Amino acid sequence: MREFGDGITALALLLLLTACSPGAPPSVAARPAQTQQPAPTAAREAPPITIAPADGSRDVPPDGRVAVVARRGTLGRVTVRAGSEPVAGRLSRDRRSWRTRWTLRPGTAVTVTAAGTDERGARTSATSRFTTLRPSGTFRVSDVMPRPGEVVGVGMPVIVTFDRPVARRAAVERSLELRASRRVVGAWRWTSSQQVVFRPRRFWPARQRVTLLAHTAGVRSAPGVYGASGSATAFRVGPARVSTVDTRRHRMTVRVDGHPVRTVGISAGKGGRLAYTTTSGVHLTMGKGDPVVMSSAWMGVTDRRDPRYYRLAVRHAVQISSSGEYVHSAPWSAAAQGRANVSHGCVNAPPGFARWFYAGSLRGDVVTVTGTSRALEWNNGWGYWQLPWSRWAAGSALGPRVIR
Repeated sequence: MREFGDGITALALLLLLTACSPGAPPSVAARPAQTQQPAPTAAREAPPITIAPADGSRDVPPDGRVAVVARRGTLGRVTVRAGSEPVAGRLSRDRRSWRTRWTLRPGTAVTVTAAGTDERGARTSATSRFTTLRPSGTFRVSDVMPRPGEVVGVGMPVIVTFDRPVARRAAVERSLELRASRRVVGAWRWTSSQQVVFRPRRFWPARQRVTLLAHTAGVRSAPGVYGASGSATAFRVGPARVSTVDTRRHRMTVRVDGHPVRTVGISAGKGGRLAYTTTSGVHLTMGKGDPVVMSSAWMGVTDRRDPRYYRLAVRHAVQISSSGEYVHSAPWSAAAQGRANVSHGCVNAPPGFARWFYAGSLRGDVVTVTGTSRALEWNNGWGYWQLPWSRWAAGSALGPRVIR
């Protein structure tokens, strides 16, 4: 019995040692091995840089935007070309995104290339090539004033005319970028469905450069109609040449940069039932000619036998409205100048003064007429300064803006 008991003790010890050994218990060892999932590969990760529109896209709306985003890391250089022309854009402060600033030219092949670095510092890049929609209709800027390189007066408006009506005024107005060397507050006003005019709140600061960049290419102006191209012009504002015509005192005073430089006797419109009355208000010089033929044809009088008939070739004529008002030389009314108003509505001036005024006048110089019973209409020529600022700005689709 002792020997048997010793055997049982040994067997129990053997089992105990087996159970405490490093080997897995039978129940665990018998389980089927689980299949280990492979680690994600680089091909399955999101690309470090994404571009929209995607590579190969076609008929992309031109009034959309190109967006480049760094999903991992930051962006370095982004280049966009519409055909052979570069496209401007902005990089975010954190350098993680880039967007085009303006719309794209329609019917154009666009190439986007982007480079950056990922979170480990490795170089990253992406490319997208796509084409923009070829629209059923287009519009263009048909005319811009002032002319490129022109020197103008401090009252000069910026006038943009389009070749077809604009329905989406806010979109088109937003594409008109003005830059000035000195800060200016102003607003656009739509004077018709095809024309928009910019006027500062106050006269332009003298002697500065102003640039207009019309980023109208790709702007949707109406259903199915997009801007075919853009436009650019730059002009300079000259000295502040501001004249005052006092029709009651029969005097005209010219100031340059606030200093009186010339005062002379004049003769304004004589009034009467034929409305030969010079208009009061803020006029702008619109152009000039030497000579300019003036006649009574504007009121339908062309018969020489009619006592209302007149036809004169006047010298050194500076236009100040669309209704036939000029500052011009008038030797025939010399006796009345400084004493009485005898003209057909123009400002008659002595020949010497008229020659001097003509030589120095710039388009957009200010001529303010006072003392008559007839006000200049705001849409008579460039009578835009006749509108109070609040009314002027109300004609904008976007409201006042600051340019600099």
